[in-house]
Amino acid sequence: MQVLYPRCCGLDVHKRSITGCCLWFNNNTRQRQEETRQFGTQTTELRRLATWLREHEVKKVMIAYASHCTSAGR
Repeated sequence: MQVLYPRCCGLDVHKRSITGCCLWFNNNTRQRQEETRQFGTQTTELRRLATWLREHEVKKVMIAYASHCTSAGR
């Protein structure tokens, strides 16, 4: 299988929490690596999330969110 994005992160966004799962391909071991973390939705937590994404050099993010968290879902 061809690797399209060697580093990416999926975010599951809820009203009070965000769960992130970063995936990256290790060129040395030729293995996929994974790390999952949970964050809050307050500014300090969002900054922690941004720092975590930068630490993993993530350039591509996929977002899933619950429609009941926004007015568009009502």
